[in-house]
Amino acid sequence: MTTPLRGHCTCGKVAYQIDRMPLFTHCCHCRWCQRETGSAFVLNALVEAEAFTVTRGAPVDVDTPSESGNGQVIARCPDCHVALWSVYSGAGPKFRFLRVGTLENPDLCPPDIHIYTASKQPWVILPEGIPAMPEYYRRSEQWPAESLARRERVLAAG
Repeated sequence: MTTPLRGHCTCGKVAYQIDRMPLFTHCCHCRWCQRETGSAFVLNALVEAEAFTVTRGAPVDVDTPSESGNGQVIARCPDCHVALWSVYSGAGPKFRFLRVGTLENPDLCPPDIHIYTASKQPWVILPEGIPAMPEYYRRSEQWPAESLARRERVLAAG
């Protein structure tokens, strides 16, 4: 796969690019994500903030509650209000959880794992060959070594 990957909101006022492939892509089936998206799940690709650039416009940051109680900030287009990415308090500002559906080619970022499947909609059929966890998981057991190393490098940079 080649980078950069580009994406934008529905109206096109806010656009972005990422210069590296995502570290890992979550398909989250928790009830909070279902409520936030109005869908059965959300597909988030985790990327380093340093590899992420807004190329057009300026999103608005919306403080949003989360099940952990620590909240998240969702970057939305100020006009069409599409959610483009989140910054979760647990991961911190060095990472973005990019909404895969906003990519120009979302096919390039299929889920690496399904999480919180204990609360998935019963009609959603999970594909074989992709890990599925009833709740969350241990990163060290699921992420590729390269992604773990990239994450550690970002965290060590201070």
